[in-house]
Amino acid sequence: MAIGEYLWLVPLLPLVGAAINGFRAAYAKGEKSKTLTNGVALGSTLLSAIIASFAAWRYGLAKVPYEVVYWDWIPAGLGNVAGGLLGNFNVELGLQIDSLSITMMMVVTWIGFLIHVYATGYMGHEKGYTRFFAYLNLFMFMMLLLVLGNNYVVMFVGWEGVGLCSYLLIGFYYDKTFAADAGKKAFITNRIGDFGFLLGIFLLFNWFGTADYTKVFALAAHDPLRFEGVATLLCLCLFVGACGKSAQFPLYVWLPDAMAGPTPVSALIHAATMVTAGVYMVVRSNVLFRLSPEAMLVVACVGAFTAIFAATIGLAQNDIKKVLAYSTVSQLGYMFLAAGVGAYTAAIFHLMTHAFFKACLFLGAGSVIHGCSGEQDMRKMGGLGKYMPRTHVTMGIATVAIAGIPPLAGFFSKDEILASAFFKRFETLGEPWSWFPLVLFGVGMLAAMCTAFYMFRLYFMTFVGEYRGAAEAGHGAHAGHDAHGHDDHSQGHADDHGHYGGAPHESPWSMTGVLWILAVGSILAGLVGFPLALIGKHQPTYFQSWLEPILLPIGGHAFHFHEAELTMEVILIAASVAVAVIGIVIAYFFYKADPSWSKPKQLAAGAPKLYDVLLNKYYVDEIYGATVIRGTIVLSLILKWIDTNIVDGAVNGVRHVTVLIFGHGSNLVDKYVVDGAVNGVASGAKGSSTLLRRMQTGVVQNYALVMGAGVVLLAVVYLAFEVLGKMQG
Repeated sequence: MAIGEYLWLVPLLPLVGAAINGFRAAYAKGEKSKTLTNGVALGSTLLSAIIASFAAWRYGLAKVPYEVVYWDWIPAGLGNVAGGLLGNFNVELGLQIDSLSITMMMVVTWIGFLIHVYATGYMGHEKGYTRFFAYLNLFMFMMLLLVLGNNYVVMFVGWEGVGLCSYLLIGFYYDKTFAADAGKKAFITNRIGDFGFLLGIFLLFNWFGTADYTKVFALAAHDPLRFEGVATLLCLCLFVGACGKSAQFPLYVWLPDAMAGPTPVSALIHAATMVTAGVYMVVRSNVLFRLSPEAMLVVACVGAFTAIFAATIGLAQNDIKKVLAYSTVSQLGYMFLAAGVGAYTAAIFHLMTHAFFKACLFLGAGSVIHGCSGEQDMRKMGGLGKYMPRTHVTMGIATVAIAGIPPLAGFFSKDEILASAFFKRFETLGEPWSWFPLVLFGVGMLAAMCTAFYMFRLYFMTFVGEYRGAAEAGHGAHAGHDAHGHDDHSQGHADDHGHYGGAPHESPWSMTGVLWILAVGSILAGLVGFPLALIGKHQPTYFQSWLEPILLPIGGHAFHFHEAELTMEVILIAASVAVAVIGIVIAYFFYKADPSWSKPKQLAAGAPKLYDVLLNKYYVDEIYGATVIRGTIVLSLILKWIDTNIVDGAVNGVRHVTVLIFGHGSNLVDKYVVDGAVNGVASGAKGSSTLLRRMQTGVVQNYALVMGAGVVLLAVVYLAFEVLGKMQG
């Protein structure tokens, strides 16, 4: 059976699940209904994951890319009638299988399925249970369409679809103002990025006459000189879309607020679906980006800046989910840093490993919140290791992985990114900016140290020491907070209200079992990227070899992986591990060795302005509120005034002139000229008829008198003519 005969089932099954549960959502009630919901939602995603695995296995046997076109979706080409762009314009609806799409497909289906399983336990007491799973299934369908589509237009449909689903899921608690606002913020921010992406697609059609991956990349690779002039503008437009979808500066502001949605949503967005779309798109478009060193430099700089920017914000956050949210923004920055320095396989490698440990961390955070009756403030946790041993161990493994400690998954992918930035220096020797990759490398190292610090800060504050929320235990959800969990600097979210009172407790196996699977993935997933230089082989890693087919030769020059010597590889590994250990040690002395946290408090007191800046996330939201948002409102008011007083004034002025001249003027002409003439004729007829009607009296004597007078008058006239005749004769 050819792959194309069943590949369509991979995205279709979650769509079917979404449709069934979507139609049932309005009247689905009771445990039986919940069981049916679980069967539809989990069954459709599990079948999708199994079929995806079968397709991956079939591809692995032959390693031949496969594309199947199901139908002409937009057959708008006019052939020889118009020629040029319109002559070539045609969009097909098709799916494509290659090493990149398989990697993404496996991440989306299996991580997505595990999050579905987790959600059955986490959302068990929530209203809108069936509606929630309908949205989750729809999210998976859109993401699978995005990564499996064979052209940019199909990708754009999935691209917009995941934006819609993020709006629905982040604003799941639509009756809560902050959740509704967060959903709108995500939707609107992504529309800004999507505008750039759409412009990029228009440029593709204009220059290539098609949006099909195979045709576009073949043309660009065969004749790079023809397209390198437009490549910078094209790639920058595409990258604007990536910045919105993958939360890069300055369009990252929606992602931390996405915490307003239920925790499984946070895990799905941050680990397996939406935020990975931008990274996937850039790597998929690597042939175009390789034509423009300028665009790649922009990608690397934005990625490096976002990585350190978000990491520093994470240092001071106290909401457990906010720490992880800014961690995601930072890790996505690493992926774009990798793509910007040409390490496209490293970007996808980190995307894959990140999916495991970030899903584990977010779902672990959900387990903590669930077990602490809805509390999200880490300052009110502590000592949870003895109450929640399974959550403690699995989150500990994921924390070590994201910190970059070998041999866990995060170490291999992050080390490859840092090494790629370092070796970029040698590829640019002799160029004016040949030193700049070292700056990117240094920023990446600093961000790695910050990551290790804030993640172990989270770990120590949450699981080590004594439980600091004991005084509030038994007082219900968000004890010590108002109804929405407000404290001085953070806001809890309605999804994480507790279902139990009293002391902390472990979550059910439906939740922690998923954590164990993800923890194992956090340990083993990095082995596919093991640097073979450590065992004396100077060749690409297994993962690099797997993705190599998507890195097409440009102008006849094949893509080259930098293969480090053993000594240099060991030095870079040691440096990477050293910065991670430094971050961990600082976190240990700040939050583990000193239960009172006196050192971080002293630092905060010694630099209060800096601490407030970090705590308030550099006031970026406030700056946007004072500039972009207020500016938009002011501009709207100005446009309203112009519309009311100038546009409407001109229209109303024309109306007044029209009424005066053509309305009142024509009324006067009609009344006094037209009607006057008509009425004059009528009055003349009336006057003459008044005279003539007196001749019609109806009295016989009068008629006889008139007749007699007439006879006399005729006789007189006759005699007068006779006399005159005779006189003349």
